[in-house]
Amino acid sequence: MSRYVFKLPDLGEGTVQAEIVGWRVKPGDTVTEDEVIVEVMTEKAAVEVPAPVSGRVLSTTGQPGDMVPVGAELIVLDTGASAGTPAAPAAEPAAPAAGQPPPQAARSANGAGPARAASPGRIATSPAIRRRAHEAGIDLQQVPGSGPNGRIVTADLEAFAARRGPESTPLRAPARTAGAGASARAAGATEEIKVIGLRRVIAQRLSESKRTIPHFAYVEELDITELESLRRHLNRKPLAGEGSLTYLPFLALALVRVLRDFPQCNAHYDAERGVIVRHAAVHLGVATQTPDGLKVPVVHNAQDLGLWQLAAQMRRVAEAARSNKATREELSGSTITITSLGKLGGIASTPIINAPEVAIIGVNRAVERPLVIGGAIAVRLTMNLSSSFDHRFVDGYDAAAMIQALKECLEHPATIFIDG
Repeated sequence: MSRYVFKLPDLGEGTVQAEIVGWRVKPGDTVTEDEVIVEVMTEKAAVEVPAPVSGRVLSTTGQPGDMVPVGAELIVLDTGASAGTPAAPAAEPAAPAAGQPPPQAARSANGAGPARAASPGRIATSPAIRRRAHEAGIDLQQVPGSGPNGRIVTADLEAFAARRGPESTPLRAPARTAGAGASARAAGATEEIKVIGLRRVIAQRLSESKRTIPHFAYVEELDITELESLRRHLNRKPLAGEGSLTYLPFLALALVRVLRDFPQCNAHYDAERGVIVRHAAVHLGVATQTPDGLKVPVVHNAQDLGLWQLAAQMRRVAEAARSNKATREELSGSTITITSLGKLGGIASTPIINAPEVAIIGVNRAVERPLVIGGAIAVRLTMNLSSSFDHRFVDGYDAAAMIQALKECLEHPATIFIDG
């Protein structure tokens, strides 16, 4: 036996430890070089760690939720020539352990025939789908992908699981009958969900932000009737290959203009050095809901982009975040963040600052309201901006003045495109 000890590698950006999110292998499994063996979470992003060599797993270190220091033992492999070779068969084949599926070499997961050989390349899919497949006992090599370049998406996994039949492990817990649900409620049943991975990072960062930053919230109503007219006009003739415009690119472009006069809002607070760092460039964070939780991908150097370019980049980084394709650079370095709940936007909200930034701008739902215009009542399309500022470094007057300047741009959208 040749014993290979693989230690948690340096994952960059000053990472000193990482959290185990989910193992893809267990002791006794045979792995090939570059096969993903574990998903870990750093303070920046989820990272899939591949096997450095081929071999049989002897032991693993840590359970989901455990923190492992960089340089600590992560997995031990037997890399001997016979590590991945099964023992010679006995006179009679051993029966599988109770509850265990038959060897995959015999039949495919849906029982339709022999399982196909493992592809030498890495399967393109998200960590969340890998985890669900692992828990359901599904070999992703057998799942056809309908996404770009054969990427496996959620619908592919669910369709494959449905084809396997009722004998397979379900992807979701079966629905309880009304009687069973009532009985469980009567018994005070509970479900415990360990807070790990991205959800733990979100909880930690939001708690730290609210604990250390005195938030100053400011809500302003906007008349976006003219903005909506311009948006609809531009969407009638979109640029080739571009999607339709939402309100966010207009907000982003207006924000870039306004921040020239309010540089104290495009800044970081370096708590360790006690220094405010004002940025000349606008690196725009775009709060994005993903299957794994809230992420903030970044459009770097937004000040250099036009309206359609901003729209394209915002869509691109948001989709990259949702599909777990975003790079570390695309998930870090924002200097100010915008957030939107879309159609669920409500009347007002109090967004939490994405530290170390000092400001966040939130968009609420657009609704028609009666307004008094020139002494007459008119129906106008209105929307609220709900913003939060770090009151230690952004005075209330400056915060209100910045939002009023932003309001002026959005209510008269032609001014967004005028330099000066």
